[in-house]
Amino acid sequence: MSGSFDKLHPIVQHHIVNSLGWRDLRPLQLETIEPILAGEHVLALAPTAGGKTEAAVFPLLTQILAEPRPGLSTLYLCPLRALLNNLHVRLEQYAGFCGLRVGLWHGDIGAAARRKIIEDPPEILLTTPESLEAMLLSVRTDHKSLFRNLRTVVIDEVHAFGGDDRGWHLLGVLERLTALAQRDLQRIGLSATVGDPESLLDWLVGSSSMQRSVIAPDAGGQAAQPELTIDHVGSTANAATVISRLHAGEKRLVFVDSRSGVESLAAELRSHEVTTFVSHASLSVDERRRAEQAFAEARNCVIVSTSTLELGIDVGDLDRVIQIDSPSTVASFLQRLGRTGRRAGTPRNTLFLTTGDGLPLLQTTALMQLWSTGYVEPVVPPPLPLHLLAHQLLAYAIQEGRIGKNLWQEVVGRLPVYADAISSGDADRIVDHLLAKGMLVDDGGMLSIGPEGERSYGFRHFMELTSVFTSPPTFVVRHGATELGHLDPTSLLTNDRGFATVLLAGRSWRITSIDWSRRFAWVEPTDSKGRSRWLGAGRSLSPELCNAMREVASGIDPQGVALSLRAQTALADVRADFAFARPSTAPVVIESTTARWWTWAGQRANATLSDALGELAATRGDDLSIGLDPHQASSAAVLEKISGLNTEMLPTPVVAAEFADNMKFSDCLPAVLALEVARQRLIDPAGVQRVLDEMGKNSG
Repeated sequence: MSGSFDKLHPIVQHHIVNSLGWRDLRPLQLETIEPILAGEHVLALAPTAGGKTEAAVFPLLTQILAEPRPGLSTLYLCPLRALLNNLHVRLEQYAGFCGLRVGLWHGDIGAAARRKIIEDPPEILLTTPESLEAMLLSVRTDHKSLFRNLRTVVIDEVHAFGGDDRGWHLLGVLERLTALAQRDLQRIGLSATVGDPESLLDWLVGSSSMQRSVIAPDAGGQAAQPELTIDHVGSTANAATVISRLHAGEKRLVFVDSRSGVESLAAELRSHEVTTFVSHASLSVDERRRAEQAFAEARNCVIVSTSTLELGIDVGDLDRVIQIDSPSTVASFLQRLGRTGRRAGTPRNTLFLTTGDGLPLLQTTALMQLWSTGYVEPVVPPPLPLHLLAHQLLAYAIQEGRIGKNLWQEVVGRLPVYADAISSGDADRIVDHLLAKGMLVDDGGMLSIGPEGERSYGFRHFMELTSVFTSPPTFVVRHGATELGHLDPTSLLTNDRGFATVLLAGRSWRITSIDWSRRFAWVEPTDSKGRSRWLGAGRSLSPELCNAMREVASGIDPQGVALSLRAQTALADVRADFAFARPSTAPVVIESTTARWWTWAGQRANATLSDALGELAATRGDDLSIGLDPHQASSAAVLEKISGLNTEMLPTPVVAAEFADNMKFSDCLPAVLALEVARQRLIDPAGVQRVLDEMGKNSG
């Protein structure tokens, strides 16, 4: 092995060679050794199954052995409990080689196991940001003692945090841990390929000025051309028929990007006598574990999943990945593609089966067009997280009991994004608002949780502070003593208010009784066909993907992707429907009774443009177009309406007030600041500017 390997502790070296039987380490695992041992912040990038966990853990074990640290020294954070459970077994083995211990703490871990961790902390603790927050807020945890020797934090699948408010919450918690440990914590991020890794690492390290490195070695042999095929099957039932007849004897992972779609496809596959398992977030923990374990051990079977199996959870050696329609990002596709091709001599592969009308086929082909150009989305944190600043102020006050009115900035305010709020005066306005509402009280310059804060977030309600998302109410579904999962209340009753027949875990169940106050529903199996639904906003498409859809509609074909004869025929029909599509052109298409402006700009840009159109707009628009009043519609009329838009000062969208009302912790902000947070998250200046440029160019 290389010279970098020699820098690992002799015990770690011995067990890599003799206990694991590895003849060498992968390039990523070798290249992370020196920067991690030097104490640098590191972002390690590799495809799924690229050895990222070992790239972090082997040098960290070396650090612990070389500089013995009493108690907890390393946190390993993951976005999913299932991923933590999966990693725990592997990390216990590696740490056990060295006489070290690994603990596991999340919402499914019992009180006895948690007490043991508090009383005798392991050297490494696997957990989630939400569980970390719960530790910091709980009166049962001596957090100062527990975290006083903390040195390093590993953030697995860091890209899954960086794109939403959960990432801002994570960074806030890390700054508070830095204050408890009284040292600059080393941060090691592990990620699949992202579009702008340097920016992601800068975001991850927060206030730290320590040395930092992105480690992303050439994938080498893993870069072989994958086998990618698009087929158009038209419906879920047809997709089930195709899957049942293809690849007999193989293990297939099928992704569907909605829970109701997963359930429908699983039921159809079972009707074809295909051994089928199901995984999605609304199934109970036990139900998911049973399915994932059975799938890992079986052959000639299918597991149907939402994105819950997109991340690095091990479900055994896969033969095929099948995607119904397409994910909304190239990054998500790459995660799923990386599930295959792990055996030597086997290629990475994905079969897309598109359903419905031509739009899912157009989106799938466009996603492959983006991928073929080498594009991967950058991870962009949501702008202006002022509601999370208020959240962290309340959490820090509960954690410490009292915080100095002029001193909290030295901890919570260390994040650059919050430092900006402090310098602008927004932070003072937030504190004043929290005091005025009774969320906080000021006793001689010391802030503590107030009566309204206690009522909303203190004592028994402090768990509201551990999550930054507002979850819709769901009902627990039980068959006898077995918990199956969770359903939205809209699934429970038929139109005539009778009990419904539902789909859950890929099977049909007849609801027999409902406890509305406790939110429980009891079911029995039935042969009748069920259906289920869950509320949740669909994910809007990026401007880059929308533009790629325009390119494909205009006749551009992705390279390195095979289209079946059915897909070729269906795509030709789609292109005929979009005969007006041209690259870099946003036409107004007027028919006998309808008119649409095809911007191909994405939903956020189209919402702003729709507001600017006023009465000329008949709809607020979707990802691709805006409906127009056919009696007024023309390119000249559109151009006149949008000519006054200034992308440096876009107006507040009409829906911003509703968005702000539904944003968690918005009640902790002055109304004007909550509205500004909503405005910045709803606008897309770059997307609007692109449309303005195209309209101006084509009008000339």
